[in-house]
Amino acid sequence: MTKPESSVTGGVATAAETAAPDTNIAAINPSMIVNRVRIALPPRDRWALALRVYSLAVTDDSDSRETVCVATEKRTPTHTLEGMDDMYGSDVLAAGWRDRGAKKVLDVPAERDLVVEVAGDGYCGAVTRVQGGNVELEDRVGRKRVFPLGGGFLIDGEPVRLTAPAPVKQAVRRTASGSFAVGDQRARTALPSRILVEGKHDAELVEKVWGADLRVEGVVVEYLEGVDKLDELLQSAPPNSARRYGVLVDHLVPGSKETRIADAIMRGPHGRHLKIVGHPFIDVWQCVKPQVLGIQRWPEIPRGTDWKTGICKAFGWPHTEQGDTGRAWQHILGKVTTYRDLEPALLGRVEELIDFVTEPAGR
Repeated sequence: MTKPESSVTGGVATAAETAAPDTNIAAINPSMIVNRVRIALPPRDRWALALRVYSLAVTDDSDSRETVCVATEKRTPTHTLEGMDDMYGSDVLAAGWRDRGAKKVLDVPAERDLVVEVAGDGYCGAVTRVQGGNVELEDRVGRKRVFPLGGGFLIDGEPVRLTAPAPVKQAVRRTASGSFAVGDQRARTALPSRILVEGKHDAELVEKVWGADLRVEGVVVEYLEGVDKLDELLQSAPPNSARRYGVLVDHLVPGSKETRIADAIMRGPHGRHLKIVGHPFIDVWQCVKPQVLGIQRWPEIPRGTDWKTGICKAFGWPHTEQGDTGRAWQHILGKVTTYRDLEPALLGRVEELIDFVTEPAGR
């Protein structure tokens, strides 16, 4: 008996090839199939599709070729846990997984008068101070308790963590004269040079506005009890290059008595180490701006009347007693708080004198 020739290989046909055309190829035992073709497919997406080819069987029924491929497709689960809250999320190793879903606790600076409740025992109080990592609370009846800063507090029922308030930035401080204030600096030893003024009220006004500056520089202000006493002082304690005098004179205007005295002294032997300046007002009281006292201008006082007594009378202040003018001046001086309360004609002159007496010797 001659065995039929295979149409595929040209050799002897196998049992699968000689089977009837209507034979169910899938029912044939795979171990009986010797001529099998395995197909290697390039991986397109290994996670989306897994394709396995079990076998490829060929029959020679007429000239047609039938291929049988058995493929399996990766299936996704038909049931999911949609809508369920996963406390761990998709990655249990991700940072912060322990805190996921927990209520966030806010950091609140423990500012003064902030009202908080202690979660542990319900004590409620306002912040009175923060010191050394602790916060002091005072309740409505005045009882005070101290707690460490941090967690364990409630505000409106919500948990908070109290923190130390940010330090307040110190504002730039200025002296009454407008200079930058020097904090906690002790007064310098007094310089030999001096600023001389005519009277006590002049000295008090200079101290009120320029006192902080003068203490830093070590400058002393003395009063003469009148410019006509200046020559006497120069004779007893003459100035020199290391001890200079700056003199502030009232009513230093052309033709005045004060101007004649100043000119004569400056022409004398001590003029080299002196500086005499002045303001145009009759008295230092007028160096205070009238608006500071709530008036538009200083009253005009008739000739022959003591000027200070006339001012007190014009304002309706006591003026008959010996100390009335002194009390009136203290009232005026109390209104002065800054250099802006003084007339520019005085401001510039005092600054000149400070520069003169603090200038290094030899210049």
